[in-house]
Amino acid sequence: MIHFKQLAQEYKTPLYVYDFDYMAKQYEALKEAFRGRKSILAYAVKSNSNLSVVQHFAKMGSGADCVSIGEVRRAFLAGVPAYRIIFSGVGKSDDEIREAIERDILYINVESEAELGRVELIAQELGRVSRISVRVNPNIDPKTHPYISTGLHDNKFGVDLESAKRIYIKAKNSPHLDPVGIHFHIGSQLTELDPIRESAEIVADMVRSLQAIEIELKFFDIGGGLGVVYNNETTIKPYDYAQAILGTLTGLDMTIICEPGRFLTANAGYFLTKVLYEKKNGSKRFVVVDGAMNDLIRPSLYKAYHKIEAISESKTELSEADVVGPVCESGDFLAKNYLLPTLEHNDLLVVHSAGAYGFGMGSNYNTRGRSAEIAIEGGKARLIRKRETFEDIIALETEFLQKS
Repeated sequence: MIHFKQLAQEYKTPLYVYDFDYMAKQYEALKEAFRGRKSILAYAVKSNSNLSVVQHFAKMGSGADCVSIGEVRRAFLAGVPAYRIIFSGVGKSDDEIREAIERDILYINVESEAELGRVELIAQELGRVSRISVRVNPNIDPKTHPYISTGLHDNKFGVDLESAKRIYIKAKNSPHLDPVGIHFHIGSQLTELDPIRESAEIVADMVRSLQAIEIELKFFDIGGGLGVVYNNETTIKPYDYAQAILGTLTGLDMTIICEPGRFLTANAGYFLTKVLYEKKNGSKRFVVVDGAMNDLIRPSLYKAYHKIEAISESKTELSEADVVGPVCESGDFLAKNYLLPTLEHNDLLVVHSAGAYGFGMGSNYNTRGRSAEIAIEGGKARLIRKRETFEDIIALETEFLQKS
């Protein structure tokens, strides 16, 4: 049991709290689902990039799915070996590609023919061979929020099947490229199995067609995106997920790479915020808290639902309220029309399912320092990121102030 009130008193609010034991349980459940097949779980660093979180998974044997060279560096710092690091994402700069090749990571996920050209040129300049995978866009509707859909032609990610085939042929014929994998990722917060199975079938058939022209791939990268329960979603069991994928790979001897992020971290995380006061505009009730959209932007950005637990002595009947923060935007809210008791100054609200895309999407908007982060493991709490101070925020600016 996590003692939220005690943590809020000791570390202040706003505050992120992560249950490392829950993360380990989720990791083992997914790893077990693929038991019996060669597999790598490459943690999606973007979901929660705290070094201690990345290290926690690395100690269990995880790889790292990275979408910037900064995330690649985080993975190395956290102890992830190079042969388990993947560099994905649209818009890699030449410097990022160069460093990834020099660090000899497992492979670079190529997102376009133009990007392949940059990778080949840079590998040639370095006198190296770059291992690559191609992100295929299977054009399957993932049935998720449009902002986190990535597998349709309307999305910026990946290439269509014909383009992918051309890329593989070019890579096979290049002395500086080694095509080793194929990758697809149709979206995040997936709660339906059929789009995943359909996508895997399409990509597995692509692998077979490549084998016919003597392009042998070693890695079948299924991306991530397994959904979790925020409200009342029906989610996919890891076993069913694995079986749906494995059922498409008949006759293919490949290492499966899975890139879980939200599945591992979302429901391990809590965002703690204190009530400043209540106010009413006419009949509209607002609960004003010290946490804001700069701390947790998902409700504002996606209209995402997060369960909110009030830790209060109040015994009043529940009534609807908007939970809002101090940021100077009408879009600054953690919940709208949420049923809560009457709350007093310093009552605590616990926002659940905040371990993924919470702190990492935070900002310093309104010159607000970002929250501290706490890990709970074996019943013990430890600080894994200090609270940001005003001095931290302005550190990169002060030397440029003009002297009067």
